[in-house]
Amino acid sequence: MLCCQKNTHFIFRLFPFLRTFLLLAILLSSIPFPSSLQAISLSEGLEIVTSRSREVRVSMLEEEMTKEGIPIARSAWLPRVDLYSYQTMLRYDPEATFGPFGPVQISERSFLTYGFRVNQLLYDFGRTGSMIRGARYALKAKRLDTKRVRNLMALEFIDAYFELLKAKSLLDVASREVERLQAHLKDTSAMYEEGLITRNDLLQAEVMLADARQKRIDAENLYKLRQSRLNMLVLTDLNRPVEAEEVSWHPFTGYSLEDAWQSALLYRPEIRRIDREISIAKAELKATEAEFLPTLYLSGGYEYQENRFMVHEGNWSLLGGIKLNLFSGGQTRSRIRQKKARLRALQLKKERLMDSVKLEVKEAYLGLHSAKNRIKATRKAVQQAEENLRLQRLRYKEGVGTATDVTDAIALLTRAETNYLSALYDSFRAEARLIYTMGLDLLQAYNPQGPARKEAMNGKGQ
Repeated sequence: MLCCQKNTHFIFRLFPFLRTFLLLAILLSSIPFPSSLQAISLSEGLEIVTSRSREVRVSMLEEEMTKEGIPIARSAWLPRVDLYSYQTMLRYDPEATFGPFGPVQISERSFLTYGFRVNQLLYDFGRTGSMIRGARYALKAKRLDTKRVRNLMALEFIDAYFELLKAKSLLDVASREVERLQAHLKDTSAMYEEGLITRNDLLQAEVMLADARQKRIDAENLYKLRQSRLNMLVLTDLNRPVEAEEVSWHPFTGYSLEDAWQSALLYRPEIRRIDREISIAKAELKATEAEFLPTLYLSGGYEYQENRFMVHEGNWSLLGGIKLNLFSGGQTRSRIRQKKARLRALQLKKERLMDSVKLEVKEAYLGLHSAKNRIKATRKAVQQAEENLRLQRLRYKEGVGTATDVTDAIALLTRAETNYLSALYDSFRAEARLIYTMGLDLLQAYNPQGPARKEAMNGKGQ
């Protein structure tokens, strides 16, 4: 009876600790701990790289720098206010002669002068206006460059995304090859124990299995590298395990080559940017030519001179004037020739850029159609290789075929699967490349739920 009372007392003493333990367990079970493998979708990654990647942020900061060029150019129209102060020290007393009375001192030898002056440009025949327009064109050009960087980062991410999916699929292919060779080694070992084959066939199966395992290790390393590349683009830890979700929806790419060319010439940021650069060059040329014309200005202020000989030590002033440069050593003419040469160079650069863009579009267009044709051919090759392996295994078990026939069939199937997957993911990357070369927005093109641009989606999807 005494023992039961002691046990009961001990249990009651433990009850607060048990209650605390249960509460902690419930709280910990409700906390969502991150899993070891983080999955990321294509649209999620595109949102990250087009808004938070280092390249995009650098371009946006450069855009802010360029934006400040507008108020800098506009400042010429605003008044300029200067404060000044200076001390005058003369060797002799300033004197003036008045007839027979001799020299009369009219100022102190040393005196302090201070005041302020306001200068206002009235008209400069379009020079400042041209500089303002040039600064605005520069901002538009930089915004187009930021758009180009965003789309380029989107293309790089899509490439890395499908490379990761491809690496995962190739790792699965390597694992299946190991499984097939393990099954072949099991059959070979059983037949060797029964004395149906020689030891050479057994050794061959073991060597082939070891080689397949080595290939799987290489495939695992490649998969980890592809994971690190994707992590780098989305600004996460390089060693974080990440899994790319399969993409079940693809943008419309059924354009003709002529339509693709027309879209590229219309939407590519590089071409639109060089148009802005040509406008900048024209504005700068006009501003430089305006230097031959006069400048009208207004100036006024207040000046105080600590000089006891001055009747009014403080005085206000206002003046209007015209300023015209007559000679500057030929600098202005040389700058005009320089601006004209730059304008011609930009026009030639635009022609070359348009040809380069059309070549990029054609390369992407042909690459996409080539990949699609490879998919058809390699898909059939996989089916044929699977049937060939099945037949070779039957022939080997029946004693008609050889071990080499089976291992060759396994290698042939692995090669066919590899070629098919390469063609499949190459076609996905080629789709993105074609959309990019056409100047369409990749972020919107790969977001079927979002408000995609009409020219990017064309109301269709695959």
